[in-house]
Amino acid sequence: MAVPRLLLHLVPPSSSSLLLANCKPWSLPVLNIGCSSRRISTAAAQRGPPSEAAVDDFWRWLCERGVVAASSAAAVKPGFVPEGLGLVAQRDITRNDVVVEVPKRLWIDSDTAVASEIGKLCAGLKPWVSIALFLLRERALGTASPWHPYLDILPPTTNSTIFWSEEELSEIEGTQLLNTTMGAKEYVESEFVKAEAEVILPNKHLFPSAITSLDFLWAFGILRSRAFSRGRGENLALVPLADLINHSSGITQEDSCWEIKGKGIFSRELIFSLRTPVYVKSGEQVYIQYDIAKSNADLALDYGFVEQRPDRDAYTFTLEISESDPFYGDKLDIAESNGLDETAYFDIALGCPLPPLMLPYLRLVALGGTDAFLLESVFRNTIWGHLELPVSRANEEAICRVVRQACKSALSAYHTTVEEDERLMEGDNLDERLRIAVCIRAGEKKVLQQIDDAFRERESELDVLEYYQERRLKDLGLVGEQGEIIFWESK
Repeated sequence: MAVPRLLLHLVPPSSSSLLLANCKPWSLPVLNIGCSSRRISTAAAQRGPPSEAAVDDFWRWLCERGVVAASSAAAVKPGFVPEGLGLVAQRDITRNDVVVEVPKRLWIDSDTAVASEIGKLCAGLKPWVSIALFLLRERALGTASPWHPYLDILPPTTNSTIFWSEEELSEIEGTQLLNTTMGAKEYVESEFVKAEAEVILPNKHLFPSAITSLDFLWAFGILRSRAFSRGRGENLALVPLADLINHSSGITQEDSCWEIKGKGIFSRELIFSLRTPVYVKSGEQVYIQYDIAKSNADLALDYGFVEQRPDRDAYTFTLEISESDPFYGDKLDIAESNGLDETAYFDIALGCPLPPLMLPYLRLVALGGTDAFLLESVFRNTIWGHLELPVSRANEEAICRVVRQACKSALSAYHTTVEEDERLMEGDNLDERLRIAVCIRAGEKKVLQQIDDAFRERESELDVLEYYQERRLKDLGLVGEQGEIIFWESK
């Protein structure tokens, strides 16, 4: 019988998925995860917050441009907080009160780039690439740039894994996060090579200094961690002041805390409006929830932090209908009819059940041999219902075997055990990036063990599961509820 081709790794992210941004600041939440005496050499000093003078200049710049009518009237101000920089309440703020409003003329988006000196070069570029080039040009101009007070508070790097050294990345060897990180870096490098050849080198006179691939990666990281977006990577905008808002795991509201609206009835100007999701006392920091659905790997890649919530630990199964499958066309048609495709991705979180579509898809991929009759057109409208339940012992045994083998193979790629990782996290002197690495790899392994346990239990039930043939005979009245054969007497 054919068995599914099970890929337990993430393919490099596509360009359309790389800049999924909501409210994302650069400063990094402090995590209360345990530590160890082991350290990794990092440029920690470079990741520190900006100077007080730079923050003061930034605030004056905002006031001069009308972001707040007067400093004394501001609901929040930039302040130094455990995460680095954040928004600190200047008075008691009620839940859902607006804390920041920034007019569009102070956003940095693709319109800003088009209206700048490099505007004529932006035609045909991806929006994020044009914004990245604008950022790098303005940064190179220094104090000559009207944006320099904002650019001066942007960090030179973050704890996002795209900025990790090879030594640091070796700590997430075997993880899906490593594959995703390398895919993201390769994507950025390919976009840089293209931009360098088509835009930067032919127009050196428009760029005050040379732009390197590391500069381009910095701009990408800034956008990924700070930009607001009205869609999946679309309409990206850096919004000064608003992007200092930090994340709190204690806030669980899924509703967006920001909106873009008109300034007033008689004004066409758009403003970015940010609200607090909870009551905040004067002197406390205002927080939001970045994205309740993101995994720890997503958080580490996008922002450079992780949480200890178990449901943030996740693993993505990549399942595929092989083109070499003799029933490839039929299976693909069935998958597409049920909202899936040739390749399907299933995110499995720690402590959560398997995604509801995963088992039917697995059974579909493994369908073959004497079960292949279910692929005939007469079953096309009902087959998914059959796949939601065990099809046959051979089919169910095949998916259990393949999944467990895949889990075993994936677990063997890690260079530490869960127990070793947990001992590391019991210490109190762990480097921030190593802390992230340990949390990620321990979480992935726990999820893999959970999946293996689930399918091992399923294997133990193979003899008592009810399969398609038994269900069909019952429907025809030929088998009783206890599985006994019903004999019909002739009249």
